[in-house]
Amino acid sequence: MGPQQGRKVFTLQTTPPWEDDDFGTNRLGKIAGFSLHAGVATKTRERKKLERLCRYIARPAVSKRRLALTFGGRVRYELKTPYRDGTTHVIFEPLDFMAKLAALVPKPRANLTRFHGVLAPNSKHRINVTPAKCGKGPSQQGLKSNKDAKPPVNEHKEMTWAQRLERVFNIDITTCNRCAGQIKIIACIEDPLVIKKILDHLDAKSRALGSANLLPEPRAPPQVSLFNY
Repeated sequence: MGPQQGRKVFTLQTTPPWEDDDFGTNRLGKIAGFSLHAGVATKTRERKKLERLCRYIARPAVSKRRLALTFGGRVRYELKTPYRDGTTHVIFEPLDFMAKLAALVPKPRANLTRFHGVLAPNSKHRINVTPAKCGKGPSQQGLKSNKDAKPPVNEHKEMTWAQRLERVFNIDITTCNRCAGQIKIIACIEDPLVIKKILDHLDAKSRALGSANLLPEPRAPPQVSLFNY
């Protein structure tokens, strides 16, 4: 798309750094356009470390701190780590940049996590390796045939939206900011018109009282170092 259609992306390069490619010291493998980094490991009991690693893997594809506009109006993106050929920046035309961002948006109702092998949905051995004992194996068929059989103890419980909000954005909506008391969730409002009326009412009430805004200040996800183990 755009004036650079079909051409290679413009890049800024410097002298490539010298790297030790000796087998055994380089823990990064690349083949057929895919890369695998084996420099970080975590044990089963290190749940916090595993969560930080998962957050790092699930981070956004583009960092706004390394994104800028050139004097000519093009989009310049600084790479976190220079490529082997010395590439430090990538320059896009605005339309090309938007096209590449649109390509990163997943399709609706598409599962981005694919399981293979014994963890695949149709695997006969999945029931033996998952905590919830869910699968199409012979053990599950035995449970269906036996009416007196009890369900598995370690059933997976889906998190509520309030728990997800606290986990991702570190916002606990079940505790009052003023009295530190417990807040009971009575409804989940999703209608935009109703939401706008409630927010306008709170804004008008705060102006009438002459106090600060009653709405909480917006905040970004917690900035936690990912590799300070």
